[in-house]
Amino acid sequence: MKKIVIAIISVIVSNSSLFSQNPIESVLNEIEKNNTTLTALQKRVEAEQIGNKTGIYLQNPEVAFNYVWGTPSTIGNRTDFSAIQTFDFPTAYKYKKEISNIKNEQVALEYQKQRKDLLLEARLITYDLVFTNALLLELSKRLNHAQSIASSYKSKFDIGETNIREYNKAQLNLLNLSKEMESLNVKRDALLGELTRLNGGIPIEFTASEFATTPIPADFEQWYAQAEQSNPLLNWLKKEMESTEKQVGLNRAMSLPKLKAGYMSENVIGQKFQGITLGLSIPLWENKNQVKYAEANAAAIEKTANDQKVQFYNRLKLLHAKAIGLQNNASDYKSRLKTFDSSELLKKALDKGEISLIDYILELSIYYESVNKLLRSELEMNKTLAELNQYL
Repeated sequence: MKKIVIAIISVIVSNSSLFSQNPIESVLNEIEKNNTTLTALQKRVEAEQIGNKTGIYLQNPEVAFNYVWGTPSTIGNRTDFSAIQTFDFPTAYKYKKEISNIKNEQVALEYQKQRKDLLLEARLITYDLVFTNALLLELSKRLNHAQSIASSYKSKFDIGETNIREYNKAQLNLLNLSKEMESLNVKRDALLGELTRLNGGIPIEFTASEFATTPIPADFEQWYAQAEQSNPLLNWLKKEMESTEKQVGLNRAMSLPKLKAGYMSENVIGQKFQGITLGLSIPLWENKNQVKYAEANAAAIEKTANDQKVQFYNRLKLLHAKAIGLQNNASDYKSRLKTFDSSELLKKALDKGEISLIDYILELSIYYESVNKLLRSELEMNKTLAELNQYL
């Protein structure tokens, strides 16, 4: 068991320089480069952006050729030829192009949102790994200490200086810590497996055991102004409002008459007719209520955007307050815990026989649980901050 503990410590410590000063960002960069979902999404973006550029140009020209037999044959045959182009009202093409450009911007924003969501998932996993690695290091110290106590009580038991109850307590304490260590290693392997999945099947070794100090913006309103400008969801809604406004203009243009212009010719025996052809499509029924629908849709999108903005603001304000509170709590907990560390005094008292083994283990477990709570507090704070920064 001691060799296993030493090996774990060796792996965590010796590999601590594998990544740059910020190992979490290094992992996220690797995942962004290798993640198969992001690769597929990029291809989807390219396809949709091409698709948004279709249907915005002139309609296909119509070409017709007729060869007609005359009866009786003495009147001869007739040949007709025509080439006709249909035109929407000119402003329709302007609106179509603008809507296409807006939709392409929305596709890019959708990709950014999905990218942020995936990287947030990866970041939260790395935070769980930091917590697990820190707990493993802490447990390795406790396990070494428990091994020392167990060995000491075994020696005392062998020479009759202690009873079987004290000996069993020492062994049970060692057993519990050993099993806790094994469980944590299983959890660590599972988390590394999740990172491997997100990294396109390429294994990632992550050994960081300390959370980086990330400043939390003190002025929420100033920070929110920046978040509002850069958030993909809000920007997507802004683009959707622009698109619906353009759609109103497009539907109005499509409700105006369509023009047809072209060339036609007719040949019969001894005669030939040729010239231009003009036509006009009268918009009576086909686009009925299209403008009303576009206006109603634009009003609905505006209300949705306003609602999302209110929800966004309140959610971020709550997250900001929570992050500040957790940061203060973790900082205070850490400083106080250093003051109340009495593990050395407890060991001396045990060696002198001033306290029993069960009292020693109980007192020490209280301190150990406090250390665990501090690590959990730091984990929750960092996860809350990650979710907060997700909106930037």
